[in-house]
Amino acid sequence: MGGWSARHRWTAVGGWLLFVVLALAIGSMAGRVDVTDSEEVPGEFGQAVRILDDAGLSNGPAGEMVLVRAASGSVKATDPAFRATVGDVISAVKGTGEVTSVQSPYDIKAVSEDGRSALVKFDMRGDPDTAPDRVQPVVDAVQGVQDRHGDFTVEQFGEASSQKVFDDAFGSDFQRAEYSALPVALGILLIAFGALVAALLPVALAMTAFLATTGLVAVVSHTVHMSDTANSVMLLVGLAVGVDYCLFYLRREREEREAGHDPQTALRIAAATSGRAILVSGVTVIVAMAGMLFTGIGDFKAMGLATMMVVAVAMFGSVTVLPALLSLLGERVEKGRVPFLRRRGRGGSGGSGESRFWRAVLGGVLRRPALSAAVAGGALIAIALPAVGLNTANLTLSQELGDKLPVVRAYEDINTAFPGGPEPAQVVVKASDISAPEVRRAIDAFSHEAVAKGASPGPVETETHPKENVAVLTVPLTGGTDENKAEASLRILRDQVRPDTLGKVAGVSAPMAGSTAASMDFTDKIGDAVPPVFAFVVAFAFLLMLLSFRSLTIALTSIVLNLLSVGAAYGILTVVFQHGWGAGLVGAEGVGAIVAWLPLFLFVILFGLSMDYHVFVVSRIREARMRGLSTQDAIRQGITTTAGVVTSAAVIMVAVFAIFGTLSMQSMKQMGVGLAAAVLIDATVIRGILLPAVMSLLGERNWYLPSWLNWLPDMTHDETAIAPPPVRPDGVPAPAEPSGVGR
Repeated sequence: MGGWSARHRWTAVGGWLLFVVLALAIGSMAGRVDVTDSEEVPGEFGQAVRILDDAGLSNGPAGEMVLVRAASGSVKATDPAFRATVGDVISAVKGTGEVTSVQSPYDIKAVSEDGRSALVKFDMRGDPDTAPDRVQPVVDAVQGVQDRHGDFTVEQFGEASSQKVFDDAFGSDFQRAEYSALPVALGILLIAFGALVAALLPVALAMTAFLATTGLVAVVSHTVHMSDTANSVMLLVGLAVGVDYCLFYLRREREEREAGHDPQTALRIAAATSGRAILVSGVTVIVAMAGMLFTGIGDFKAMGLATMMVVAVAMFGSVTVLPALLSLLGERVEKGRVPFLRRRGRGGSGGSGESRFWRAVLGGVLRRPALSAAVAGGALIAIALPAVGLNTANLTLSQELGDKLPVVRAYEDINTAFPGGPEPAQVVVKASDISAPEVRRAIDAFSHEAVAKGASPGPVETETHPKENVAVLTVPLTGGTDENKAEASLRILRDQVRPDTLGKVAGVSAPMAGSTAASMDFTDKIGDAVPPVFAFVVAFAFLLMLLSFRSLTIALTSIVLNLLSVGAAYGILTVVFQHGWGAGLVGAEGVGAIVAWLPLFLFVILFGLSMDYHVFVVSRIREARMRGLSTQDAIRQGITTTAGVVTSAAVIMVAVFAIFGTLSMQSMKQMGVGLAAAVLIDATVIRGILLPAVMSLLGERNWYLPSWLNWLPDMTHDETAIAPPPVRPDGVPAPAEPSGVGR
C-alpha cells in the first residue's frame, strides 16, 4: 500500500480528498438521525416512552413552574403582598407570549404545608424539543418579578429552563474543548518536529479523517441512530489516533532517512514496519470500541460505531495518503522551521533516533528488572486499590453543575417546599380499555397505596387519554433530591404498590418513567453490560495480539499491563472525585461519586488507546529481535527508539484530555482526569518501566508459542527482509540522499 501510494502520489492524494468531499456531501444530503429517549435509556423507562410515542403523547408541552416564597416566616401565601407577587408572576409570564395553560397556586392548591411557598405552573407553547431555545424571555420575565419583589424569593424551574442550562453547559464545554484541542496538538507537534509542515501533517490527516467520518456517520445513522455526544467523542478519538498514526509513520520515515536510506527505501520501510503496526493497532482499537455495542444503550452504541468508523478511516488514511504526501513533499516536509528549535538529530528525545533520557531510565530497569517490576507493579496496584470501593451514580443536577446556578437553587428550593415535586415519577398505564371500571379502580388504588406506603407525599395526579387508552399518573417521590431515598420510594412503587393494584388487572401494563426511573434503569443496564463488554474486549484483544505477534506470552502480558493501566485510572478517579483528595484542584469538591457511565466508557477507550502504544513498542522490539539481536538488546533498542514518538503522542493526548478536566460539568471533568491520568501512566510507568522489566525477566519466553497453536495463521511481518542502511567504506551509515522521491 505504501509503495503504490508513493508511486501514484497524485492519485492517492486526489482520491483521499475526493473521498472526504463525497463523504461530507452524501452525509449532508442524508442528514443525521439521533437516538430517541427510549433508545437512550432502555428498561421500564424506555417501555413507558414507547407507549407514549405510539399513542402520540410523547410530544406534550414542556412544563415549567415558578416558586414564590416569603423571606419572612410571618408572611403567608394568603397575605395581600404574597398574592400580589403571584399575580405579577402570572402577568409577566403571560406577557411573553411564549406560555400557555398558566395555573394559579390558589386554583390548583399548590401551596406548601407551612403556607410560606406557592407554585405557579404553566406550559411552554409549541414544540417541546425547541422550548429550551425559546424559554429565555420567560426566564427574564421571572427575574424581573424577583427584582421588583425583593422581600420574596421568585425562582423558575422546569423542563425547558433546566434543559437550556444543561445544553448551554454541555455545548459550551465541548465547544471549548474542541476549539482548544487542535491548537494544543499543533503546538506540541511543532515542538516535537520543529517544522510547521511536519507538524501540520498529523493534524491535517486527523481532521480530514474526522470530516469524512462525519459524513459516513450521517448515512449510517439511518440504521444506528447517532447523537451529539457520539460526534464529540468521535472527534476526541479521531484526533488521538489520527495524530498517533501519522506520528508513528512520519518518525519512522525520518529515522530511516537519517540512517542512510534513500527516500524511496525509507518510505517502503516505514510502510512495512510502522504501517503494519498501525494496521494491527487500528484493528485492536476498533475491536475495543465494538464493546460499546453490547451495552444496548443508544448513546453507547452510537459512540461505539462512530469511534470504530473514525479509527478505520484514520488508519486507512495513514497507510495510503500519508506515504503519498511524504513522497510529494520530500525535503519540503522540513519547511517552516521554528526559530530556536533546532532539528533534533539521532540523539534527541524528540528526533527520530534514540532517547537519551529513556536510555538512562532503561539502563537501570534492565540492570534490576525484578526490582523495577515489583516497584512499578506494586505502585500501580496500590493506586488501583481504592477502586474496589468505587461508587457509581447518576449525578444530580447540583452534583453535575454545582449549586451556584439559579436553576439548581430553584430545583433545591422547590423540592424543600414541595418534596418530590420537581422530579416526580410517571406511571404510564396502558390498557385495552382505560375507562373500564376495574382499570379505574386499580388506578385509584395505586394512588392511595403510593401515599399510604410512604412512597409518595402526594398528591398523585392522573391524566387520562380515553382515545389512546392510556393514563399517566404523576407521583411525587418521597426523598425528592436525595437520590437514595427517591430510588427507595420508586422501588416501593415498582415492587409493592404496582403488583398489589395495577398488576392484578389482566392486560394492563404500567411501566414507570421520570428522572429517577431513568437513572435507576440506566445504572442497572450499565451494570448488566459490564461482564459481556469486558469479556468481549479482553478476549478479542488477546486473540489479535496472539495472531499479530505469534506469541502467547506477548498476548497475555499485553492484557495484564493494559488492565493495570485501566485499574490505576479507576483508582485515581475514586480518590479524587469520591474521596475528595485533591478535588479542589479540579473544582470537584463534594461530588462523592463517579458518574455511572464513566467506568465502562473509560475501560473501552483506554483499552483501545493503551493497545495503540503497546503494539507500536512491541512491534519495534520484535523487529529488532527478528534481525538477530538478543531479547535484552532488542528491548533496549525498541524502547529507546520508540520513546520519543510515544512521549510526543502521549503528551498530546494528555494535554487534550486534560482540557476536559477544566470544563464546568463534573462528568466531563471526571472523563478528562481519568483519560489523562491513564494515558500518562501508560506511556511512562507501563511502557517505560514495567513492560521492559517484565520482558527482560521473561527473556526468550517472550516469543513462546505452544506447538498446539502452530496452526494459527502467520500475520507477522518478515522484518529480516528489510534492507539495512548503506554503509560507507569507513563503516559509517551513508547520509540520506536528497529527496529523489519528491521529484
